[in-house]
Amino acid sequence: MAKVKGAITVNVERCKGCNLCVNSCPTKTLALQPNEVNDRGYHYAFMANPDNCIGCCSCAWVCPDACIEVYRVKV
Repeated sequence: MAKVKGAITVNVERCKGCNLCVNSCPTKTLALQPNEVNDRGYHYAFMANPDNCIGCCSCAWVCPDACIEVYRVKV
């Protein structure tokens, strides 16, 4: 049986850096970009620890702007 790993994409331009996805992630995969901001001036979410992602979709469910898409990838 193939191992399944999670991956996410964040729509950087729509993200307002509310930090809800970072707090909801059970594996501490996400973080807010500390040095860069998007066009609207917000620090946006990104995958700080991509190997930890299990594809649980917790981040996508709590995102108020629907900026996050979650994928499950066979390894």
